Amino acid sequence: MTKRVPRKPAGSHENQPLLFDLPASKTVEPKVRLIERPLWTEDKARLIQRYLFYFVLVTRHGTYLDGFAGPQDPANPDTWAARLVLESEPRWLRHFYFFEKSNAGESALLGLRDAQPSRPKRTISIQKGDFNAEVLKLLQSETIKPREATFCLLDQRTFECRWETVKALAQYKTPKIELFYFLPNLWLDRALSALKDRAVFNGWWGRPDDFHSIREMNQTRRMLLVLERFRSELGYLSAKAWPILERRGSGHIMYYMIHATDHPAAPLLMGRAYRAVVAPSRRDPLEQLVLACVEGQLPN
Repeated sequence: MTKRVPRKPAGSHENQPLLFDLPASKTVEPKVRLIERPLWTEDKARLIQRYLFYFVLVTRHGTYLDGFAGPQDPANPDTWAARLVLESEPRWLRHFYFFEKSNAGESALLGLRDAQPSRPKRTISIQKGDFNAEVLKLLQSETIKPREATFCLLDQRTFECRWETVKALAQYKTPKIELFYFLPNLWLDRALSALKDRAVFNGWWGRPDDFHSIREMNQTRRMLLVLERFRSELGYLSAKAWPILERRGSGHIMYYMIHATDHPAAPLLMGRAYRAVVAPSRRDPLEQLVLACVEGQLPN
């Protein structure tokens, strides 16, 4: 891994090299420290924000895609990932693509966009409609350049994100678009049992013949299978599942935030982001973190 000294960014960063050189071939799944304390659903937006903070420290530029971007709890803006990511410092992410189907969600996003400062100059695009269709149009336009560090949040409500959409994102470029994919867990058995239209499952899972086996599979096995599909079918270097609990005092896992990445240091950064949210007093000083990134020796 080549060591590089970070420079103060100036102007556009899309064509500058990453601080880390990506490996030429796949390596063993990176290891991270076991989870010591749980993270609750009301904290998930802060986790996304914290990880994107680390992401831009490494990339020093970037494009952000949010597939289901409207606020899920309009009464609590601190749980709205789109707002926290847009307002995160340093403001080195330059291009944002927000997708939202509902009128209310679109209106909230337009208000959020209009409230942003004029500096630094950023592109904030809001696409109304089905994410699965709209993001394919974006990919087909080749607006996102091959060397552009790109992150995509897929905070779906159960069956909203089609597997073919995830595959299109994974196959778009090398290094791959980094993903946070929300896998429903606590209510998924009930949702599968109540499903009237098998085509909904087929689109979400992408393998129609698996319906009965997935219904009968326990939660842990199902999660492990999804991770394996991200690695084997989609070709990601790393895929890890981070549990998000229902609420404080509950031991129920609402969903798993699956982090899929080609970057060997990204799982360590994710581990640090997770611990920084559940134990804020343990956050690293900025200078120490940047040095660790450059050296490529982030401790677990």
